[in-house]
Amino acid sequence: MNAGLGDATDIIGILVSVIVVAAMLVWVERRLLAVWQDRLGPNRVGPFGLMQVAADMIKMFFKEDWIPPFADKPVFVLAPTIVFITMLTGFAVLPFAPGVGIIDFNFGLLYFLALSSLSVYSVVLAGYASNNKYSLLGGLRAAAQTVSYEVFMGISIMGVVMLSGTFNLREIVEAQRDGWFIIPQFLGFIIFLIAVVAESRRTPLDLPEAEQELVAGFHTEYSGMKFGMFFVGEYLGITLSSAMIVTLFFGGWLGPWLPPLLWFCLKTAVGIMFFVLLRGSLPRPRYDQLMAFGWKVLLPAALLNLLVTGGVVLSLHSQASPLALVNERGLSGYQLKLEHSLRLASSQAPAWEFGAGSSSFPSREATTAWMQEVEQRRELLPRASLSGFPSWSLGTSIKREKRC
Repeated sequence: MNAGLGDATDIIGILVSVIVVAAMLVWVERRLLAVWQDRLGPNRVGPFGLMQVAADMIKMFFKEDWIPPFADKPVFVLAPTIVFITMLTGFAVLPFAPGVGIIDFNFGLLYFLALSSLSVYSVVLAGYASNNKYSLLGGLRAAAQTVSYEVFMGISIMGVVMLSGTFNLREIVEAQRDGWFIIPQFLGFIIFLIAVVAESRRTPLDLPEAEQELVAGFHTEYSGMKFGMFFVGEYLGITLSSAMIVTLFFGGWLGPWLPPLLWFCLKTAVGIMFFVLLRGSLPRPRYDQLMAFGWKVLLPAALLNLLVTGGVVLSLHSQASPLALVNERGLSGYQLKLEHSLRLASSQAPAWEFGAGSSSFPSREATTAWMQEVEQRRELLPRASLSGFPSWSLGTSIKREKRC
């Protein structure tokens, strides 16, 4: 695990910014839908209706916080906090810009997948604790929908992992300096996009709370701040999903001219607007159609994308030396030779197992000493013995001789 990036100021700044953005999305969504549907939208409270957010928050605070007498009260209270906490902690591993973030995990992508799976407990527990048949149906729908679509979501991003060679989100962004992964992984992007819409339970895939069928689904019995936590949690999920799409497929903070953090925010804003546009343009499918589409269409497509990507990556890497593979990460030639030769010499793994994402390099002094020995042995070997072998194979040959 890499060291953390952010101090207390960075952590507080990022969390406060994320919560403010989620709250402002209430106004942004209503204004954008009004523009696209040729309406006015909120325009009475404050300039351009900006104070509508404050008015909604005040209403939530002073609304009666009622708990049904027939509900399981501890679970009923706990359920809204789960979605809020899981979505908020998901931002901890996001690389906003070089040096800007909360923590840098080598398994950041797996951390995101785990949190997206945990968020379904909020909906399931809310449906169960409400002791209401409509809420229970909504919770059951959410469980089946989330468990199904997280399978397709996980498989769809394995192509990105194979291209970058790491689960570290910051390294995935750095791997896109020569080109965004949206180009070679367009099919994976489409599958991932559909999956995150289903995971976030946004229209048109908001079947766990379909008002035409289930009144309000899993949050039928909720009001006041508990309902507000579900509401803000949904917008946190939209923001997190958009930021993750930008990180995995659109180069994260990479871009010309503008500051990296501004590039990341602009790309994420475009993703959020796309989520809003989906709500105002597509009808809701039937539940059986949603599940059939996932298992009959998305799963074969995700497996096909994984198979083709694996074949292409394997064929390309089999034609290149390990030195060339590591060079794709942008290391300098001198540092690359030092680290690679010593890695091959000190590791018990064969040369072909040397991959991107390794961080267990020895000290610079030991590296320099080993490279001097490599150069000395190179001078002693006859030129004829070097013909037909790439330069990186010397380290392997010396390593084997040293073991003997």
